[in-house]
Order: sequence, then structure tokens, then C-alpha cells
Amino acid sequence: MSSVFGLIVLVLVSSTLQAGTGFGFSIMATPFLLLLFEPHDAIQLNIIVSILISVVMTYKIRSEVNKESLIRLIKGSLIGIFPGILLSIFLDVRPLKILVSILILASTALLVAKINVKQTNTKELITGVLSGLLTTSLGMPGPPLLIYFASAKVDKSTLRSTALAYFVFIYPVSLLLQFSMYSISKGVWLSTLWALPFTVMGIYLGQWVFARLNQLLFEKIIYTLLFFTGIFLFLTTLNI
Repeated sequence: MSSVFGLIVLVLVSSTLQAGTGFGFSIMATPFLLLLFEPHDAIQLNIIVSILISVVMTYKIRSEVNKESLIRLIKGSLIGIFPGILLSIFLDVRPLKILVSILILASTALLVAKINVKQTNTKELITGVLSGLLTTSLGMPGPPLLIYFASAKVDKSTLRSTALAYFVFIYPVSLLLQFSMYSISKGVWLSTLWALPFTVMGIYLGQWVFARLNQLLFEKIIYTLLFFTGIFLFLTTLNI
């Protein structure tokens, strides 16, 4: 019963963050889901709930999506997916995890220092390539998008909606890869049913929070999410 209560609280808080910013469910939920479930079950539950949030939110705010950027991100991810699969199959991904964590932390420091980049079609394509590669190698599609959109100073509505629409495409890829390695257990589906009403509640809370965030506070939340992503990835890779 305590694990069910923990799951409910965790899903409510994490889905509120995801709906309010477009990111954050995996960052918030993964460390705690790993305490409640076997690693592959935790990852599958994470992906399934993230897909649900992304689909519902994308439908609600579809008019805010930058469709041109979304298409370029998807095209880039299609290029990056296959090399990411090869990396995960044939190489030890721990050095890659450490490298990515360091790059995330360095990028976050540059963002805090107000280092900006110009938004271009080529950069969006490269961002998609990196996201696709990290999706299939590490299961982390979000950081390249966060870094690129934050550094390009994309407004909060466009950032959130375009990222969520992109996740509608890329998260099912992650789920298919997980399913190819591990079947989805009854426990995962049962936990998803438990989580569903609180996911919906979190979506509405996230919408309420988003409406009260100004651009500056939104950017600070993005920087915080990036910082904790880098730290979590680094420490878990070193088993600290």
C-alpha cells in the first residue's frame, strides 16, 4: 500500500511538471520509480505515462506547436536513432553517459551565463539527430531539446508545445525498444491504471501552473531540470 501511495504522489508531481514545462517527468520520476520497481519496469512505466501526458497535452495545445521545427526535429531523430541502437548493442554506454552528463552541465552553465545561439534549420536538424541518438542509446530524448530551445530563447508556449509534440513521436520508439528487450509485465499495466487518474489531475495542475509562469521563471526551471539531469546521470553512472 505504501508503494501505491508513493506511486500516486510521484506521478501527480511529475506529471504536473511535465504538463507545466513540457519536460521533467523522467527527471523527477525515474530515481524514485527505481526504488519501487525493477529497472526495466520503472523505465517502461516512465515511458508509458510520458506518452499519455504528451498525447493529451499535444492535442490540447496543438495550435501552439511550431510545425516546421517539429518536422526538422523528427527528421533529425530518424538519422540519430540507428547509430544510437548500435551504440547500445555493441559498446559500453557508461563512457557516453559520463560524457553526456558533463556536456549537459557545461551547457547549463553557459545558459546561466546568458550565452545564446541563433535558431536555424540546421541546428534544429542536429538537435533532432542528437535526441534520436540519446533516445536509443540512453533513453534520454529531452536534454538536446532543452539545451537548444533554451539557448535560442524560444518562448515558453512554443517550447512546451513543440517538445511535447516531438515526444509523441520519439517516446513510442523508446517503448518499442524496451519491448524488444523485455516484455511489458502485468505489474506495469496495473501501475499505469493506478497512475492514470493522477496523471490527468497532474495535467490540469500543470496547465494552471504554466499560466502563472513568466518567461524568466520558466527559463530558471528549465536550467534546474538540466542541472539535475546532468548530476543524476553522472552519479548513477558512477554508482554513487
